[in-house]
Amino acid sequence: MAERASRDAAEKARIAKEAQEEMEANLRKGVQPIIIPTPEEVAAAKLKVQYQDHLFHFAVAGVSGSGKSSLINAFRGLRNKDVGAAPTGIVEMTSTVDRYPDPNPRNPFVWYDIPGAGTLQQSDWLYFNSQGLFVFDCIIVLFDVRFTTTDIAILKNCQRFQIPTYIVRSKADAHIRNIMRDLGYESGSDGRARRAELYSAAREQYIKETRVTVQRNLQEADLPDQKVYIVCNTTVLSTVKDRSLSPKTIDELDLMKDLLEEARSRRCVPQRILQ
Repeated sequence: MAERASRDAAEKARIAKEAQEEMEANLRKGVQPIIIPTPEEVAAAKLKVQYQDHLFHFAVAGVSGSGKSSLINAFRGLRNKDVGAAPTGIVEMTSTVDRYPDPNPRNPFVWYDIPGAGTLQQSDWLYFNSQGLFVFDCIIVLFDVRFTTTDIAILKNCQRFQIPTYIVRSKADAHIRNIMRDLGYESGSDGRARRAELYSAAREQYIKETRVTVQRNLQEADLPDQKVYIVCNTTVLSTVKDRSLSPKTIDELDLMKDLLEEARSRRCVPQRILQ
């Protein structure tokens, strides 16, 4: 009997050691552990973000410096310097999950500015659970320069929790200007016709490269293909605040329509509220 108990204990210790070694190896490879929150953790996370059943809760998440705060301000029809706007800056400004109700009382939405991943304070593989992203109704995965493993990790966790996601690439205007310069544009000497020609070429190149890159990264991660929305924050702002459509619009209007439809369908909000 004692010999059998000793063998059982040794077997359990072996299994535990192998599991620990596998987890450590996965972490070294950048593979996230699957951590399912307890009911108590879900309740605590909902309390922390002031979750309310009659509202729709959008979280904007992604790596540090991707422009989350500026995008939330634009969604809410606010400039970065307006009273009540989310703070913005060159360095990561958000250290806690910040809650911003939509200023339009007809829109039962709440926007959340999530601290950026990829910093010393927010390690990639703990990001989803540590920020309580599992309680949100919809998550906007925002990226600027590169579509990263952090973005993939967020999407994988959202798939596990069946949370709708929207992939958004920000700062389109700056990226297009950079491509124009690479194509030879010189602001001091090129005329209007030359500028228009280079802008059109740069815009087309930027859109194509973005869509191809995201599609490839999703395939490599065994994730289903989905649209990437390419936006400029100032264009989002003019669309929301002034209800005007810029000639430079790419996916801003489609993004707003799709987000509103997501909220309407999930909360059964009457159509008049969204108008």
